[in-house]
Amino acid sequence: MPFYRPEENYHDVAKGVDFETQNVPRAIVAVGGTMVTQGMELPIHAHRKAELILTLRGIVRCEAEQGVWIVPPRCAVWIPDDVPHSVTFAGNVEVYVLFVEPDAAPALPRQCSTLSISPLLERLLLHATQMPVLYDIDGADGRIATVLLDQLSVAPVEKLNFPMPVDAKLRKIATAMMADPGDRATIDDWGRRMAVAPRTLTRALTRETGMSFGRWRQQLHILIALQRLDQGASVLTVALDLGYADASAFVTMFRKALGKPPARYLAERRTAA
Repeated sequence: MPFYRPEENYHDVAKGVDFETQNVPRAIVAVGGTMVTQGMELPIHAHRKAELILTLRGIVRCEAEQGVWIVPPRCAVWIPDDVPHSVTFAGNVEVYVLFVEPDAAPALPRQCSTLSISPLLERLLLHATQMPVLYDIDGADGRIATVLLDQLSVAPVEKLNFPMPVDAKLRKIATAMMADPGDRATIDDWGRRMAVAPRTLTRALTRETGMSFGRWRQQLHILIALQRLDQGASVLTVALDLGYADASAFVTMFRKALGKPPARYLAERRTAA
């Protein structure tokens, strides 16, 4: 992680504590903070401990297990122990990461997931970054850690990820769409660009993701839209950037996918927080 523990915890290091997060003998270790970057990537790696990535500001993208997670507001990415993944940061980023011992929260998913983060869980996680690395298991911080794990274990799982196929041609399409989400090329257009029969691409995409091309691209647009709208972009700006003719067309798509228009969807999340 490119972030460090607060200064209050430097005494742990002075006492000889090994602050390699994977070696700390505690159920949880939390790090986090802010940074401004035009783009930084942590290449594919894995941890002995499970990992939760909570983004409060900026763009954080995680790729793991044939999926891409563009973390929407009030959500976090859960990555089980020993799962290879990469993480990309961009913009004015505020992100917090929780490392969890594999046996400390057995109820959590055994595959990468998007978890809905309650205001209580968010505050507990931020508090954990202020706790000593070797917090007193039987003291107040130990009880905080227990409550945090209890809340994390019941966090709802949301279907907010962009499936990343194994097929090389489909991965090229996915990478291109993430780089230019406003490109409205159809599956027929992509077939011509790549000299592949559109039906071949369609069959491969359905086999790997269970989605049509339109639904697959829509999932990417929803994730990007949630992030940009939460950062203050207007519905019209987001709609045009994603290649929609106008705000109305974008809102219609969003409502069909998530059951409510974007303004209401985000307002309800913010009200809850």
